[in-house]
Parts: sequence; C-alpha cells; structure tokens
Amino acid sequence: MQDLKRLYLPLLIVALMVGCGNKKDGAAAGEKGPSQVAAKVNGTELTVHQINYALQRIPNLDKDQSRAASLQVVRNMVDQELLVQKAVEDKLDRDPTVVQSLDAARRQILAEAYMSRKLGTPAEPSDAEVSDYFNKHPELFSNRKVYRLQEISIRAPKDKHDAIRAQMGASKTLNDFGAWLKAENLPAKAAQGVKPAEQLPLEILPKLAQMSDGQAMVVNSPDGLLVIVVVGSRAQPVTLEQAKPAIVRVLQTQVRQKAAKAELDALRAAAKIEYAGEFADAGKKVAAAAAPAEPAAAAGPAADADADADAINKGLSGLK
Repeated sequence: MQDLKRLYLPLLIVALMVGCGNKKDGAAAGEKGPSQVAAKVNGTELTVHQINYALQRIPNLDKDQSRAASLQVVRNMVDQELLVQKAVEDKLDRDPTVVQSLDAARRQILAEAYMSRKLGTPAEPSDAEVSDYFNKHPELFSNRKVYRLQEISIRAPKDKHDAIRAQMGASKTLNDFGAWLKAENLPAKAAQGVKPAEQLPLEILPKLAQMSDGQAMVVNSPDGLLVIVVVGSRAQPVTLEQAKPAIVRVLQTQVRQKAAKAELDALRAAAKIEYAGEFADAGKKVAAAAAPAEPAAAAGPAADADADADAINKGLSGLK
C-alpha cells in the first residue's frame, strides 16, 4: 500500500484547490444521490468520483486489490479532509505562501492538461521503425551488458580538468591516481555498483560498451569530473521481441517531445512576450534557442537522452 500513502499529499493539494465547497454545492444543487457519497466529514461529502480519480492515479493496480485500495483511499481522504477543514478554519487558505503554492499547482495542472489534450496519444511506431532503433543501439539490446563499475567523483574547477585527465592516463593504478588527487587537494568520493546498460547515461554507453575490463573513462559532471572504471562486465543480450515494448515507448516519447516543442514554439511566436528588469536576459536565451542553427541540436539524441533512458529502463526493468 505504499502507492496509496504517496497519494496523501497530492490529494491534499487537490482538495485545497477545489476548496471545501462539496457540502454547500450538494445542498444547493441537490444533484448528488446517496449512491454517489463515499463518506461525510462534518457534513462535507466525499464522492465516489473523487475515490475513482484517486484510484486511477495508482500505477499497476491489480483488480483483485481494487476493493482494498478503495477502502484505503477513503480512509486517507477522510483524514485529509479533517486536515483541510482545520487548515481553512485557521485561515491557512489565505496565507500568502499557501496561495502561491495553490496557484503554482493550478498553473502546472492546466498547462499539462492543455498539452495532453493538444498532443493526444502518439501513434504506435511501425515494425520497421522499431527494428531500426533496435539495430542502431546494439549496446542496449543485442550487445547489452551488465557492468560492475567503480566511480570516482572529483570536485574540481574547470582549469584543473586537463591536468586531471592527463594524470588519469599516466597513473598506473587507481591508488596512484587517488594519491595524486589528495596531494593536489582535490576532493574525491569513490563508489561501486552493478548497473545494466539501460541504467547508464545513453551519451556514454556506446563508448563504455567498447571498453575492456579494467579500463577507465573520464566524463564531465556538474561539480567537476567523474571517473568511471569498468571493473567487470557480463553479456546479457535482449531480443527484439523483448525490447519492443521499451522501444515503442521511446519512439512515442520522441514524437511527443517533438510535437510539444513545435506547439510551444508556435505559441511563443504568436504571443507578445516581454521580459523586464533583471529578467531581460531570459528573453535573449529564448531568442538564441529559436535561432536557425539550434533546432537540429535541440531535437537530437542528447536532448532526449534522459527521457529515452527512462523509457528503456522501465521497459527492461524486469530482465535479470
């Protein structure tokens, strides 16, 4: 029931957004029949529609669990309503921070609702498109590996990056490299783990797949550099049939991202947008992103890498 517990705060936000008008609205309109009421809290009605909405947000809910889940949701919503009523009684719905939070949530929901309705559900890709993606990414599928990695995260300014890369190549062992980092007063943290190909950044995976056990690579990180050492690896290929659901999800995500970008670009072009004061530079960045030289790069694999990796990871997560 962990998923049910995670619903508690999101549902609280929804309840705050719609307010506590159920009791008054129901009494005035007289539209709700007894069968639509799931519970009453100090006279405020919680409806079956609200329960069903909450149930729809629980991922992978088994039909055999729906009855128990619905009862848990009702209990959660009753507790939630008690808190909402107390919050309103204490005038928290007028608190500036709460008002801003509610407005932000409302704006996000409306923006997502518009884009979801505008884009609809992407068509399923053809078998040829699925096969093409499969063949272009052997490191994820036909040559998929499970890696045992050692990672060294190094905090360092950019002017030290070249020296670190050179020292990594010159060091005979990791201990030698670690001693050099310590002598240079460069903070570093080491970690080890086992990760399948789909859980690794897609931009480094092709190179990683070609590395032998014991080899290392250095990549940029937000705070400095990350050294990745392949301690060991084992082949664990995936067939086209096994990979198809994940590939379909990736291709649909790419189509949706492209359509979303096109829609947003069209809305920007048709609108009058003015950035003021200290935010004037934000407008320059948007204009630069819309320049003719940029769209190809923005729509390329690097821009979609995180979404692609997430889709593939979910699709292959059941493999051992």
